[in-house]
Amino acid sequence: MPYTTLITAEQLLQIHPNPAQVTVFDCSFDLMNSASGESSFAQARIPGAVYADLNQTLSDKSGQGVNGGRHPLPSREKFAQWLGAAGLSNQMQAVVYDRQGANYCGRLWWMLKWLGHDSVAVLDGGWQAWLAAGGASASGPSPTYPPATFTPKPSLWVLETSESVASKLGRPSQTLIDARATPRYKGEVEPLDPVAGHIPGALNRPFGLNIGTDGKFKPAAQLKTEFEALLAGRSPATVVHHCGSGVSAIPNVLAMQIAGLGTTGLYAGSWSEWCSDPTRPVAQG
Repeated sequence: MPYTTLITAEQLLQIHPNPAQVTVFDCSFDLMNSASGESSFAQARIPGAVYADLNQTLSDKSGQGVNGGRHPLPSREKFAQWLGAAGLSNQMQAVVYDRQGANYCGRLWWMLKWLGHDSVAVLDGGWQAWLAAGGASASGPSPTYPPATFTPKPSLWVLETSESVASKLGRPSQTLIDARATPRYKGEVEPLDPVAGHIPGALNRPFGLNIGTDGKFKPAAQLKTEFEALLAGRSPATVVHHCGSGVSAIPNVLAMQIAGLGTTGLYAGSWSEWCSDPTRPVAQG
């Protein structure tokens, strides 16, 4: 059975190492120190893991990205080429992890779903859980593997755009959930984008609320209760997630699927793209 949402460190220990069947990706990153992720990876990582850099691999800042904002998605074709070069084929299991509470590895998890690859799971608890389970550590340059063929398939997820979000703004057919910290959502502070505030009507659920005190995702039943309270009767099928640049929204996407609330949309351009157009409405408070 493929792993499609979460995988425990103990489960990963059972199927790893087998590079012909599973590829592990380390997505550790820090928005305030972009070099620190790869540095941490070089110092200590899961043996055999491939590094996936948020800025260089999981985004396309060349002007050819799929969407706007601070972290535009690369084209499906370009990303598929990178996956194949990293040794991942359509038949393999992918496992993603980071050191930051699934904030960054969720991006790769979602992108693989976007390319139609369902066999991808987030390592629950990340690097810390791997070490706690007795997992080995490796260091040095990223390993290389024989190139594989990775062909994009029909997307398993809905990618929303600024236009699609704007067209349904204020309608019951769309429920926006903003994953940023509450002070940013309210517009009290804005350390990264030129405009403070949020998309009118958006609900706020900071992505860190999905993680328990043990560093792992909360149980499915608890997540379901929390999201249903937030939605207050709105249908989960109407949900479109966003954040600052389409990255930290993913833990909310994953948490809703863990909770059994189905597949939800992602506005990948998020607040950084929305606020770049002064004609789009902004709310505060």
